[in-house]
Amino acid sequence: MPTNKEIVQGLYKSFAKGDVAAVVAAFDKDIHWTEADGFPLAGTYVGPQAVVERVFMRLGEFSDNFSVVPTRFVADGDTVVADGTYTWNHKVSGKPAEVRMAHVWTLTGGKVTRFLQHVDTAKVRELIE
Repeated sequence: MPTNKEIVQGLYKSFAKGDVAAVVAAFDKDIHWTEADGFPLAGTYVGPQAVVERVFMRLGEFSDNFSVVPTRFVADGDTVVADGTYTWNHKVSGKPAEVRMAHVWTLTGGKVTRFLQHVDTAKVRELIE
């Protein structure tokens, strides 16, 4: 069985390939997914379908070519933190944008039960306007 760190690393690889089904397959049916206050998709969404509809499907509202590039993973028991950057192109100008992020993942029995986003929301807003 893969470690929690390996599961989370795999989620980023699947997301990068556009394999949303593989990402969602790792979610608990009652996952609580929290996007930071001030982020364009701010809020807490419960359940895999809510995450797909309220987060994944809405990334294109403010960006083109949105990607998550983790550069470091820190694991401690049921918690995995991914540190890295978001990159995208401005929706209108096409200008590239990048901002640091950290994601805190909580897993139980190999399934993701919680996700918490940390990001400089003021910088994100500056880059999407």
